[in-house]
Amino acid sequence: MTETSATGRSPHIREESHESPPEVLETATVGARLKALRQSRGLSIRGLAELAGVPHATLSIIERDKSSPSVSILKRLLRPLNVTLSVFFSDSAVVDRAVFYKANELVELADGKKLSYRQVGANLENSSMMILHERYEPGADTGEEGEELYSHDAEEGGIVIEGRLEMTVGDEIRVLSPGDAYYFDSRLPHRMRNPFDEVCIVVSAVSPPTF
Repeated sequence: MTETSATGRSPHIREESHESPPEVLETATVGARLKALRQSRGLSIRGLAELAGVPHATLSIIERDKSSPSVSILKRLLRPLNVTLSVFFSDSAVVDRAVFYKANELVELADGKKLSYRQVGANLENSSMMILHERYEPGADTGEEGEELYSHDAEEGGIVIEGRLEMTVGDEIRVLSPGDAYYFDSRLPHRMRNPFDEVCIVVSAVSPPTF
């Protein structure tokens, strides 16, 4: 029997939309944003969890803000909703982008603790590029063991500013040091992690902003 939501639609129906639902406040927590977005698509918790390949109990505690999702888990949950991390955290009230930004005006797309992705610009709608200031604490990882590597339709490149970063792109694994750089087709499965003792800082760009 096919499960349906309160709206009468199947929880497995994917709707093509890249906009956050209007009822999501810019100050809302990750859990509240995700719940509102899921409900706007007519999906049940179990329906979205199955589409994303995430245990429904995990999604439930994330929506109740009892647990902060890793970047890899959040990306898996957003993929069936056709929403990027950038759009998920964007400020829809911003119409005209600024030219210059203070450090505290960058938009955090990760937990900001073990892993930080700080985006230049609060709203990248209709943009052709995103710029990130990335920080990887020791042990930070964009993926999880046994999990399929992430890929998306874009190109990306970056330069290591501080520390060391282990990168996997396709079948290649390389350790980058300060001054080293990368540039690849983001459709290749990839992963970044810091198995070292020092913090790693990277400045990167993705075009278009499909991250």
